[in-house]
Amino acid sequence: MFPIKIGTLIPAYHAASMLPALNQMGFECYELNLNEPVIEGGLPELARQMTDLAEGRPISSLGLYGNTLTDEALRSRIERAMDSAHLFGCDTICLFAGGLPGQSVPECIPEFKKVFSVLVRQAEDLNLKLAIENCTMGSSWRRASMNIGYCPDAWELMFDAVPNDCLGLEWEPCHAICQLMDPIPQLRTWAKKVKHVHGKDATVLWDVIRAHGMSSPEQVVWNRTPGFGDTDWNQVMTILTMSGYRGTVDIEGYHDPAYFRDLEWSAQLRALNYLKDCRGGREFIAPMAYNGYQ
Repeated sequence: MFPIKIGTLIPAYHAASMLPALNQMGFECYELNLNEPVIEGGLPELARQMTDLAEGRPISSLGLYGNTLTDEALRSRIERAMDSAHLFGCDTICLFAGGLPGQSVPECIPEFKKVFSVLVRQAEDLNLKLAIENCTMGSSWRRASMNIGYCPDAWELMFDAVPNDCLGLEWEPCHAICQLMDPIPQLRTWAKKVKHVHGKDATVLWDVIRAHGMSSPEQVVWNRTPGFGDTDWNQVMTILTMSGYRGTVDIEGYHDPAYFRDLEWSAQLRALNYLKDCRGGREFIAPMAYNGYQ
């Protein structure tokens, strides 16, 4: 089988109504976003539903996105999700690093170490991975918001403060591009810390930047569905595969300014097939007697 599966991110509250159609479209796995209310019966009942409805497709990860450093209720939900992850057959919890609003990234690191040392111990005991998404959520180096884990300089500080292999990144090229970073060398450097991948892209409007700069009212970068943005996903898949990544790329839709609402799922189906092509094919062909040279 292919080492990388292609899936999509769906809100857990709507998963039961969405999965039958998504299975037919050819999605191979699902990330469940638990930020919305969970169905009556809680995580055990949701896990039972997903096991039935996914028809053998894995639940790649559970996502709970908020300010992990300051929101105690969120941390409690993260801990409950970790305790219930085995019911989903899932080994990855995706989240934000959190932040102390108004403080610099370095000033947040002591609190990050305090909070994540506890979460990492629980994750390690349960054989789970914690994957921090590389989204700015309004953070900058001097003034944090709800996620300091948005750039390589911050990752150096974070992973030095909590040096455990079960803690890593939920990486996507979109967030690198939106910061005007090249995602390909970034991924090549950090691939070993990638625990989960979001399939989301971006388009930089360089002509607008050259005409108006970065601080004008003009929008200079768009989030995009994979296949419509600037990322070379062939290189992304090559780097992931050669680095030993054996996980999923789950499309994070609902952001593309051109292909959304009525066009959302047509665009996601196109992205699904595009990403399958980039990972080596849509259909796996079993090895033959002769496979050629490396």
